Amino acid sequence: MYRFLLTPRWWGINVFVLLAIPFCVFMGSWQLGRFEDRMQNQRTASEQAASARTEAARPLSELLPVDTKTSGKQAIATGRYGTQLLVPDRDLDGKRGFYVLTMLRTDTGKALPVVRGWLPGDADPAKAPAPPTGEVTVTGALQASESPGSNGASAAGGLPEGQTGAISSASLVNLVPYTPYDAWITLAEADSGMKAVPATVPQNTGLDLKAFQNLGYTGEWFVFAGFVVFMWFRLLRREVEFARDAALGLTPAAPEARTEEPAGQETAGERNAPASPSPAP
Repeated sequence: MYRFLLTPRWWGINVFVLLAIPFCVFMGSWQLGRFEDRMQNQRTASEQAASARTEAARPLSELLPVDTKTSGKQAIATGRYGTQLLVPDRDLDGKRGFYVLTMLRTDTGKALPVVRGWLPGDADPAKAPAPPTGEVTVTGALQASESPGSNGASAAGGLPEGQTGAISSASLVNLVPYTPYDAWITLAEADSGMKAVPATVPQNTGLDLKAFQNLGYTGEWFVFAGFVVFMWFRLLRREVEFARDAALGLTPAAPEARTEEPAGQETAGERNAPASPSPAP
């Protein structure tokens, strides 16, 4: 009854199933591993942020470029404040407001974006306090450049002059007359009555949307594996039932066999057809 499994058609089906199931399991396990890695990164980033608050500040040059190990570390830089920009639509403690971002020109010739604090309401230059004059030394948590759509960064364009949607070197290079660092810091103690902006975890870490996408893909791949097994058993059962019916003579005859007339027997149409006239002499 199961001899059909040796036919070329079933050889192809079996090979496909034997390859598809391990592949689906491998991909599901890989996506699950990605999710677990992001959870571990979240724990590491949280522990690092907690320890960074108690560590001594280090010179900015020692912490660049920013990566998952240096993000959140306390950095110290010296320079003079220059151009000031506002970063609208930033939430803090459940309230909508804006960041006050001031460029700190250093001796290297580059400028470090410094978030001096947060103010509630719409971005208004009249509300933002002027930066200190003269040479200043600032200390704050080091952060990587933002990308649109991350950490509240706006992807919308057309902002008024003096505003930027994202704190990134790619955006700031078109707004300030000097080369910005590919990093920024947020002051531990805000200036002039503003609220300090807490440091954020590095991008692509933690339980963000991408992490839950990995978890969803994990479920999808295991469902695909189960579906392949289900379809194989369903095809097998149908083939067995067909073979059993054929062995018992229960398989219906083909339509051609039911309409075939015995050789030499006239059909009903031929018997009822009028006789054709004899040809004229």
